[in-house]
Amino acid sequence: MTDMFSLAGRRALITGSSQGIGLALARGLAGAGAAVVLNGRDVDRLDAAVAQVRAGGAEVDRLAFDVTDHDAARAAVDGYEAGTGAIDILINNAGMQHRTPLETFPAAAFEALLQTNIASVFHVGQACARHMIARGQGKIINIASVQTALARTGIAPYTATKGAVANLTKGMATDWARHGLNCNAIAPGYFDTPLNAALVADPEFTRWLEGRTPAGRWGQVGELVGAAVFLASDAASFVNGHTLFVDGGISVSL
Repeated sequence: MTDMFSLAGRRALITGSSQGIGLALARGLAGAGAAVVLNGRDVDRLDAAVAQVRAGGAEVDRLAFDVTDHDAARAAVDGYEAGTGAIDILINNAGMQHRTPLETFPAAAFEALLQTNIASVFHVGQACARHMIARGQGKIINIASVQTALARTGIAPYTATKGAVANLTKGMATDWARHGLNCNAIAPGYFDTPLNAALVADPEFTRWLEGRTPAGRWGQVGELVGAAVFLASDAASFVNGHTLFVDGGISVSL
């Protein structure tokens, strides 16, 4: 039974993987047997992450490119496929947050959220899918959010982008399942990550979160690994277009 969860012999590209959720997922997939390709724009931070994952005995490469640049994403993926080998698994994890009341939300910040959180999923997803389709198989996992289904004050544009991630995931499955691809999403709840550092440091917010979440605590990034390994593996061969919430129960409770 454990063989169906093995990722041995497969290679996974994880965008935005120099820290936080992306780095945890890279380490988790490596632990399941995959070779991993880390991505980011800060080369020094990316190199440090590569060294950290490699120290655990994993096969690791880095692919530094801007996920918001369609041509750069395609050139990087095409070049890697031609020069190194197939990308069997893609995790679209790159993302950003900007917290401001909607009535004063800067237009530039809104555009940045659109490009980083949703356009990048299209850019890198399409670049990898072209090769996966030709091979008749592939796994794409998009990182959505509990805000895919819920909203909170001050982050309306972020909520919009994460809702779009779930719908783009459905579209990917609808177009690409016939070619042997499995396209799904993971929707994390509130996790202790660099993106949430200001909230984690806020005792009032933490008290609210602990009371609002049935599990009564922040999530830890390692708790996302099981969902990612499942969706990347043969165990999820007939799962397509699904958004899997990993949120301690916050999205199902009042």
